[in-house]
Amino acid sequence: MKKCLSLLLAALMLAAVLTGCGGNPSTEEADTPADTGTEQATQTNWNVSPVTGTGTELKFRTGGDQGTYYGFGSVLAQAITSNSDNTKVTAVVSNGSQDNIEQMDLNTAQLGFVQSDVMSYAYNGERLFEGYPVSGFSTVAALYMEQVQIVTCDPDIKSVADLKGKTVSIGASGSGVYYNALDILAAYDLTEEDINAQYQDFGNSADALQDGKIDAAFVVAGAPTVAITTLATAKDTYLVGLDDEHIAKLQESSPYYEEYVIPEGTYEGVPETKTVAVVATVIARDDVSEDDVYNICYTIFENMDNLAQSHDKGKELDLEFAASVTAVPYHAGAAKYFAEKGFDVPTK
Repeated sequence: MKKCLSLLLAALMLAAVLTGCGGNPSTEEADTPADTGTEQATQTNWNVSPVTGTGTELKFRTGGDQGTYYGFGSVLAQAITSNSDNTKVTAVVSNGSQDNIEQMDLNTAQLGFVQSDVMSYAYNGERLFEGYPVSGFSTVAALYMEQVQIVTCDPDIKSVADLKGKTVSIGASGSGVYYNALDILAAYDLTEEDINAQYQDFGNSADALQDGKIDAAFVVAGAPTVAITTLATAKDTYLVGLDDEHIAKLQESSPYYEEYVIPEGTYEGVPETKTVAVVATVIARDDVSEDDVYNICYTIFENMDNLAQSHDKGKELDLEFAASVTAVPYHAGAAKYFAEKGFDVPTK
């Protein structure tokens, strides 16, 4: 009898050990965005679209791997793939808005994250796309505001005017950050020639700031942005604010900018900062299936609470805001979804 009890106790102890080894992930794993999304996809009740997608893999171009586009885009792609009927989306790293539109035009990608201003440039053949309009895409949804963040580790740089003569990163080639930087410099009567311009993405800009190789950097992304968060934990970091007079001057020539206040505590040790923002928008090629785009919208906006648990930008999702784009018409699949929710959006 005692031998049987001993064997039983041994079996129970072994089961407990095995359960511990295969149970909850470590804290490090739980903090990884992709792992967090997977855990929630399996443990949380998701609303699944009644529409069946095509099963075609849709490449979703986002941004740099330390930017909000890629972080949030990866969460969205995983949620759509896991929680819609046969709509498959894969998020990939890219050089940003202009690059995304150009690659979509070549059909190497079918979906993309873009700044609202760059989307308008492409559709109308202006600025970045002067003489080469791209019109074979449509709006899926506006998702959140992305702030123009002017980052420095030099406490003496307190205004955009102080950037004169400084070494400043104004965005990677192919991104919309470049023109945002030029617009803001112009509001302070500065040009690209008044600074020692560097052309780096968010991650490289943060590394260069930490190493003292540049004095400041323009980052256009939803705050908090991973690259800046990482920098602020390693070195004293400051955001350069814009004043009311120069914001008004900027908006006179570029009305798509909206005033925005980045709250205190968004980054370690950084106080409240006034700046401007554009809209982060998802677009799709016109030839992407209506059913797939419907499923994308359905998964995002019928599961906003779930997405808010996976990424901070999920907390900013709003149906009315999503349906507010006027610069570029909506995709038929998006229009179908928004019509069901009571929003009439422009289509081609």
